Amino acid sequence: MDEEDKKRIAVFRFGAIANLVGGIILDRGDRERLIREKCDHQWQIPYSERSRLSRTTLKRWVRKYDGRLESLYPQDRADIGKSRTLEEEIAQALIRTRQTFPRAPVRKLLEHLEQEGWGKPSPSTAYRFLRDRGLMKAQQIIPEDRRKFEAELPNDLWQSDVLHGPLVETVGKKRKSYLIAFIDDYSRLVPYGEFYLGESLAFFLKALEQALATRGLCRKLYVDNGSAFRSHHLEQVTASLGIALIHARPYKPQGKGKIERWFRTVRSDFLSGFRGGTLDDLNQAFDLWLREVYHQRKHSATGQTPFQRFTSRLECLRSAPANLRDFFRQTARRRVAKDRTISLNGKLFEAPVALIGQQVALRFHEAESERVEVFSGPQSYGFLAPVNLQVNSRVKRDKDSRLVLESSEESAYQGGALWERTNRS
Repeated sequence: MDEEDKKRIAVFRFGAIANLVGGIILDRGDRERLIREKCDHQWQIPYSERSRLSRTTLKRWVRKYDGRLESLYPQDRADIGKSRTLEEEIAQALIRTRQTFPRAPVRKLLEHLEQEGWGKPSPSTAYRFLRDRGLMKAQQIIPEDRRKFEAELPNDLWQSDVLHGPLVETVGKKRKSYLIAFIDDYSRLVPYGEFYLGESLAFFLKALEQALATRGLCRKLYVDNGSAFRSHHLEQVTASLGIALIHARPYKPQGKGKIERWFRTVRSDFLSGFRGGTLDDLNQAFDLWLREVYHQRKHSATGQTPFQRFTSRLECLRSAPANLRDFFRQTARRRVAKDRTISLNGKLFEAPVALIGQQVALRFHEAESERVEVFSGPQSYGFLAPVNLQVNSRVKRDKDSRLVLESSEESAYQGGALWERTNRS
């Protein structure tokens, strides 16, 4: 398993335990409720056919996490070829499966366990286990308990979504605009919002970087289930910054109520009166409305202006790191060729001699394709230089195998003498 595989697994593990670590204080009841919910949740686990996490697994990850993403890297197995499945874990998986399918017969439950890779206990053993715990009776479906909530501090929780905006003029054409915005759950302040010509991951990451640079690091980021929000790149960015990325449950928009309500305010208070034509006009007017109107107006739910409420607890805010932009770089895996070259996006670079034949990670911004930093494991080997074929053609070795750059002075040969005719007697 290489470095990127381990990082992807560590990102997933951090996302699973994010609200159990990071200095968050929970009483025993809340902590146990969170763990139960995580055990009941269906996960998309990297490189695994399973979709459930056990209680012991979650607690082990919490103990291992020391504030660094690397502490959650999977360890190389020392027991390859041996079964590590515990009977207790199978029992817990059977209980969770029964809770998911309360009316299914035992045969169906065991088929589901087998599909998830837990093995298949005997039907009689499974039946007795469930019967002894009172799980063979058909369970009544209980209505879902939904409650209003509010974060305790500024930057504890941001909600983010995309609003489809008006048509704007771009290069003589009309194109649709999209407002990508974030709202602080505690204060209702908007850390950042901007209209873009798309809603792709690239636009969302630009907006997120601006939001973090402007208002500091949030602790949790609550987003939708769109493809941009499900990208591994976004998961790596947030996990590396110690931000828990939380996705709304499919078809359950109630959790994003505050951002949805704010979007209605944008439509009624801002877009209804906008009269500009270009994207720049739209963003300039929106920025003015956000700063001078929305942030200075008392919010009906909090009794304070968003700006007052946000700045009332400045001691709780985490400032963004000075190298924040580096956290947003893309990563590509490559192997260094024998001639020290690496190809990336159709361009050829030279790597250090020490990396010949190694798998390396290249980190770069898509808009700055010439500036590529190379890593072998966690160690950086600096930025790569583009290959210069003309300079390389003049690099030779002397008798002691040391590299020598030949002079580029032009030859004194004037031409014409090679085939000069000579007079013979």
